[in-house]
Amino acid sequence: MSWINGPDPIPGDPTSCDPIETIIVPRTSDLGGFEVRRALPSVRRRMVGPFIFFDQMGPAELLVGGGIDVRPHPHIGLATLTYLFEGEVYHRDSLGTEQAITPGALNWMSAGKGIVHSERERPERKAASRPLFGLQSWVALPKHLEEGDPSFEHLPSEAQPEFADGGAAVKLIAGDLFGHKAPANTASEMFYADVRLDPGARMPMDAAHEERGLYTISGQVTIAGQAFDPAQLLVFKPGDRLVIENTGQEPARFVLLGGEAMGEKRYIWWNFVSSSKERIEQAKEDWRQGRFDTVPGDEKDFIPLPE
Repeated sequence: MSWINGPDPIPGDPTSCDPIETIIVPRTSDLGGFEVRRALPSVRRRMVGPFIFFDQMGPAELLVGGGIDVRPHPHIGLATLTYLFEGEVYHRDSLGTEQAITPGALNWMSAGKGIVHSERERPERKAASRPLFGLQSWVALPKHLEEGDPSFEHLPSEAQPEFADGGAAVKLIAGDLFGHKAPANTASEMFYADVRLDPGARMPMDAAHEERGLYTISGQVTIAGQAFDPAQLLVFKPGDRLVIENTGQEPARFVLLGGEAMGEKRYIWWNFVSSSKERIEQAKEDWRQGRFDTVPGDEKDFIPLPE
């Protein structure tokens, strides 16, 4: 039996043929040598399932001596998901973790009640020009886990399920999709997948999840007769059946994301996420007063609290 077994939209049924609720064109920032496109949070949409933050880094060619150099900074109430298509980022955190992330692997860092980390590049990599292209997302933690102990998990590319059918190939980064489950220890019902679609191929979007989105990476996808270029976040209507097609001449690549909506409102300020405004104020004061743990091997530098 094919894993792509969802029904096609019904001709003449408007709710079946117009499944897109929101289209978000990310705002772009130049970080000196590479661009970052931020799709979430947006004035048009704050979250998709538990996803509360979604950045695209690059694609870029980093120059000698330049590159990723994010000093130690804190998080609470969220899990970070870092996933690369090209390049490398070196992660250190206050748990003592040191981990290089490479294309196709997943770094999953759960902040819980508080963690500090840095994202840099190793000096030897800066000696030559090199590519950078990837995604960083934040997933809001369920309320009962917001004050849990921080943790870090690294999953190499080969640990993630991959499945294919009819010109569609899926790498399941985290969560559940099409009857498959990724090994990452997610805190809530969600899905996050890297998809390639050959020219002329088509696939349904799993309607089992409450909130669903698609972020275009490269090539062009067509949904309900409308074509979408790279760097757009499409948010779909809950429960609607839809088919994703590649009507172009080149392979298309995109990310599927979403899951169960948060039961309570989430607030976001700088690097802090919480169901409580008061908890964010406490985190701000804790960082200002130096009450967070430091990052072993990266203790001398940090990002000050924005004023």
